[in-house]
Amino acid sequence: MRTFISGVAGFLGSHLADAMLEDGHEVIGIDNLIGGERDNVPPYAEFHNVDCNDFHTVNRLMKGCDVVFHCSALAYEGLSVFSPYIVTKNIVGASSSVFSAAIANRVSRIVYLSSMARYGAIPPPFHEDSFLCPEPQDPYGIGKLTVETLLKNLCRTHGVEFVIAVPHNIIGPRQKYDDPYRNVASIMINLMLQGKQPFIYVFLKQQRCFSYVEDCLSCLRKMAFQDNVVGEVINIGPDEEVIIILDLAKMIAELIGFDLNPVFIAGRPQEVQMAICSSDKARKLLDYKTTTSLKDGLENMIEYIRKRGPRKFKYHISIEIDSDLTPKTWKEKLF
Repeated sequence: MRTFISGVAGFLGSHLADAMLEDGHEVIGIDNLIGGERDNVPPYAEFHNVDCNDFHTVNRLMKGCDVVFHCSALAYEGLSVFSPYIVTKNIVGASSSVFSAAIANRVSRIVYLSSMARYGAIPPPFHEDSFLCPEPQDPYGIGKLTVETLLKNLCRTHGVEFVIAVPHNIIGPRQKYDDPYRNVASIMINLMLQGKQPFIYVFLKQQRCFSYVEDCLSCLRKMAFQDNVVGEVINIGPDEEVIIILDLAKMIAELIGFDLNPVFIAGRPQEVQMAICSSDKARKLLDYKTTTSLKDGLENMIEYIRKRGPRKFKYHISIEIDSDLTPKTWKEKLF
């Protein structure tokens, strides 16, 4: 089976490439390396440094592929409020290019990696088939939900199978930890290993549920091939260990042996305070089971970052809208 993965040099995409190769599939992948690392790509994957928005090249590279995993995105919820152009360009525009190429090449199935940002402000836990309509709170979430609608329309029109995966707060080795705009656990680990205190955006009761990468891969492996998931939207990852961000910082500090005294700063606009997905549908359709605890996942991340070495943060994406609402951590490059 020939598998195409966009964002193959990224955190999830590279792990997915490993999984597909391990299962005996051929892997071809693209990445523009804005958020990915070249050394993340498995040596036996065919890699091309290509942007998803380059439709003609994507269309050519996708020839002969059977399954497409569209993982690529600038996954910046908070930043999208201040840099909506570049974020939505690399979500909506990039996705339309990948989907068009996939359908033109008559692939059998597209697996789209959406985001829990699609749910926005509806009461948690988030259920895929809830009677409540999603209410995304930022341009990133709006873009992700828009792409879902586009995918459904194109695939139903042209007779291509699709599945929409909704991962939530994935953590694990290979996550970009020198990015100041995303990946709260990685940011905290990178700061503490440098002897620096983490910043916590108040509200103090902000709740999340983190997904170790292997627990997402177990679902994606099945979503590419099982018949019972075609046309479905499915949350992937655990729902058992809900944690507030302050307690996350305390857990990381304890694992590192760091004297925690966090810096509290004003909350970011449009931030969803309670973001928790239900895993019931994944349990029913994919026989999902959580295999890695939050503590074990964080320990693996700490080991990975220690081995590679803590890094200075790279402010690699420009702020398009600089206002009084722009977080101080970004404006003054405090990380």
